Amino acid sequence: MKRQQAKYVFFLVLILTCTQVFAKANPTTESNQTMAATARSYVLMEQSSGKVLLERNSEEPFPPASITKVMTLLLINEAIDAGKINWDDKVTISEHAAHMGGSQVFMEPGEEQTVRDLVKCICIASANDAAVAMSEYIAGSEEQFVELMNKRASELGMNHTVFKNACGLHIDGHVSTAKDIALMSRALLEEHPEMSKILTTWMDSITHRTRRGESEFGLSNTNKMIKWYKGITGLKTGYTPQAKHCVSATATRDQMGLIAVIMGAADGKTRFQEAAQLLDYGFANYKVKVGPAIGTIIAQEPIKKGTEKHIDIATAETKAFVVPKSSANSELTYEVQIDQSLIAPISRGQEVGRIVYYLDGNEVGEGKVISASDVKKATLKQMIPYMGKRFFKVSQ
Repeated sequence: MKRQQAKYVFFLVLILTCTQVFAKANPTTESNQTMAATARSYVLMEQSSGKVLLERNSEEPFPPASITKVMTLLLINEAIDAGKINWDDKVTISEHAAHMGGSQVFMEPGEEQTVRDLVKCICIASANDAAVAMSEYIAGSEEQFVELMNKRASELGMNHTVFKNACGLHIDGHVSTAKDIALMSRALLEEHPEMSKILTTWMDSITHRTRRGESEFGLSNTNKMIKWYKGITGLKTGYTPQAKHCVSATATRDQMGLIAVIMGAADGKTRFQEAAQLLDYGFANYKVKVGPAIGTIIAQEPIKKGTEKHIDIATAETKAFVVPKSSANSELTYEVQIDQSLIAPISRGQEVGRIVYYLDGNEVGEGKVISASDVKKATLKQMIPYMGKRFFKVSQ
């Protein structure tokens, strides 16, 4: 009997030990059960690489509420970059925009505001009227702007998202997922990092100019994390009765950016606490290994029939790789692979091959490499010595 009891205890201890070892080796197993307990879904993504570090129900569609405005902000910035609109343009507020309801800054029909101030209203006060006014200014109507939103979502790989308005007020079928929200949040901050300054502004104001005169209207940020979370860079809150309390919270520490998306938390305070939980986990357990910066010359390759004998090869993008802190000392190396023999002419910025990255000898990713300069085709006079060398080589 004692032998059987001892044997039972031995196997119980063995099972518990193996479970603990497995949990340590796979931190997401334990974390998925304890993180963001009230949320319908969540995701934790590293910003530069897009790697998902933690998730639960991250591809299940839910109403996103005002986090919708991340896409609206992305399209506004892209329209500015394309020269379609400018920051100082004046936008006339339509009847439709002025009567949005929900979170708003109470603009009147016919009132004019600059693009800059409307973006400020969207970022800080989550203003529905400002978001719809900008959608009409860019696309002619909110409906046409929504088409642009869905097109851009498709381009970003947001495969479970359907937008039906520009502001996030509840409409049946207007849905997104935690992962999709992380993807558009990443696109906004990667392509337009300057937006972080507006997104983390605690208080500001705009001036209403109507027939009744001028009046100042105060803006207070809906993202309360900017007051207390270290390294916070944004981004956007959301709430409707159907969506419950949502947030896409972004932060950067030690050159690593993280995106934590919470959908459907129990209340406003809890969504921030649960987003902080995810961010804390990421900063405590991971770090980023960064390859050569974009434009870094990493190799020199021979080129045929050119005015130069060699050409400098540069990186086309900066690549980052997320590793557990336990692997922080692992060495990131790379190998340059040229597609084929390089023959002039070659233009600066022309893709000529790839760079393959290895972590402790294991391949972890790749990127494009480009020519760092122009190399023109050699003239006949310049080619004579080259042709002579080839002739004598063949003769031998």
